[in-house]
Amino acid sequence: MTCPPMEKTINYIEFRVTDIAATKQFFERVFGWTYTDYGPDYCEFSDGYMKGGFETGMPIPGGPLIVLYGTDLKGLHQSVITAGGQITKEVFDFPGGKRFEFKDLNGYDFAVWSES
Repeated sequence: MTCPPMEKTINYIEFRVTDIAATKQFFERVFGWTYTDYGPDYCEFSDGYMKGGFETGMPIPGGPLIVLYGTDLKGLHQSVITAGGQITKEVFDFPGGKRFEFKDLNGYDFAVWSES
């Protein structure tokens, strides 16, 4: 189930990655994302809510922090480590819940948050 696009909201995100297969495996293992392949150098991912793409190329680490939501923060934290990600900020409290930050296999920065 993918939600329809909404005016003035993030609709699609693209990342350049060095290894599409490894990147797909990482996000599938940790977050359960699904994929549609469009040739050897591009695939579209879906988290069930939003879509984006992975394109073969030189990663561009930094940029915006992509924040994901998850109810099992401890389990997702462990899944990131198990899948080969690097925790850059351990779980911390913030107004509204808790979160942690990590780098994926290509050096992109992500965070995961939960209400508790």
